[in-house]
Amino acid sequence: MRMLSLVLALPSVAFASIDPRCAGTEVPADYEEQAQQDFLANHVALATSFSAVHGPIPHAPGHGAIGFDLGLLPPLGCERRLVLDGTKTEDTNQAPAVPRIRVSYAFPAVGRVVPYAGFGYLPPVELLGTTNVIVSGELGAGVQIAEHFQAGVRTHFTLQKTVGEIATPFVAGDPAVDDLYLGSTFGFDVSVGVPVGSVTPYVAGGLTDVSTVFWIGDDGVMVDNLHPYLGPTFSGGVDALALRRVRLGAELYVAPGGYSLPDPSVESALPAGRYGHLTTARLRVAIEL
Repeated sequence: MRMLSLVLALPSVAFASIDPRCAGTEVPADYEEQAQQDFLANHVALATSFSAVHGPIPHAPGHGAIGFDLGLLPPLGCERRLVLDGTKTEDTNQAPAVPRIRVSYAFPAVGRVVPYAGFGYLPPVELLGTTNVIVSGELGAGVQIAEHFQAGVRTHFTLQKTVGEIATPFVAGDPAVDDLYLGSTFGFDVSVGVPVGSVTPYVAGGLTDVSTVFWIGDDGVMVDNLHPYLGPTFSGGVDALALRRVRLGAELYVAPGGYSLPDPSVESALPAGRYGHLTTARLRVAIEL
């Protein structure tokens, strides 16, 4: 999970370096240091948010599934990796995906309404010098309106913690000092699906809020995210039951842009997408119970 840590290496180092693959990259004319920092902080939280990867009714009432999700991490281009006024690039593209154990269950129907709950977890396993733990959950309800039409509502959350050498030492060769990143997402969405046999194509849209905290162990500095993401999210995909026991899901997830201002005195003239946006794919494989 090195990408989850390295993408958070916000501007705090005295010795800057440029990735040779980014040599010659021009600093954008509208480059803004705070926007670059906030984008990196928001990007990690959005990448681990708990989208559905299932239709409005994830299982028949009284049934559930256990398996895992795989959220793909799209690599960032050189311009997005620039920090320190373009004198340094962050190494953000190490890991291609975020795995997560996922369990879900559909409760007995109340009339035509099927309530359900889900839980996701990445245990705190140390990898490449950092320890990451992710806890996610969802509560929702779907209704079968017609033979080939479903609708649903859902709320979700994710809490993430990363501990390790995230920001590199101020002086080359100094001992590594652990840093701390905390990220969370909370949101809700509505969805519609069209079940055809055991396959349900669906689309969903909603609102997601991001909060982040980044503490640099070398000097005890807390890096503020002045533009935490608060904006729309959209997804569309296919949920299918194969061989009666194998639950499969594939989804395209998009957070097109958004921000909130926790401090009213902060001015923000840049487009919302400059502070956070994400387009990615997510996969699910599970055993139906």
